[in-house]
Amino acid sequence: MTATEPKSDLRFYLQTARDALLWKLDGLSEYDIRRPLTPTGTNLLGLVKHTASMEVGYLGDTFARPFEEPLPWLDEDAEPNADMWATADQSRTYIVELYQRAWAHADATIEALPLETVGRVPWWPSGRDEVTLHHAAVRVIADTHRHAGHADILRESLDGAVGMNQGNTSMPSSDPAWWEKHRERLERAAEEADRQA
Repeated sequence: MTATEPKSDLRFYLQTARDALLWKLDGLSEYDIRRPLTPTGTNLLGLVKHTASMEVGYLGDTFARPFEEPLPWLDEDAEPNADMWATADQSRTYIVELYQRAWAHADATIEALPLETVGRVPWWPSGRDEVTLHHAAVRVIADTHRHAGHADILRESLDGAVGMNQGNTSMPSSDPAWWEKHRERLERAAEEADRQA
């Protein structure tokens, strides 16, 4: 087994998720990256905005390392869910570059502090608000991968594009006919299971 460095592992898996999330925006129109694709309004650009906000909070504010610019959608008086969608005047470029600045800030926190450093999550209840940097980093990695998965499903529903990144689709086939047969087989299995229930 090869020895690893914990901070390098954390940064690697976090960056993998970040890159996958941004890749899901490539080649789509402004409308498609913003439009609500679920009953709760989940959209691709909103996932990026939310994830940027999460990194600023958990890997910045929590460790007394405030981000260089205010994020008004995180203010106490902001409307609910304001971090989950982009207004018409918040451009794709702005949100993507904000995310990249947020992750640079988060990476600097991971680099500057020992993983055992204790911080306080400002929006958690007092007395249950302490976390280590290691815990916060793992939490951000898990949440970012979760949202990259959401983005993968949203993107597939828009134009059929799938995969982890441009060089790795992680799919067993790229043949649409194969996928149609596979989907039909799953549909038959679901119908049969339902009849047997």
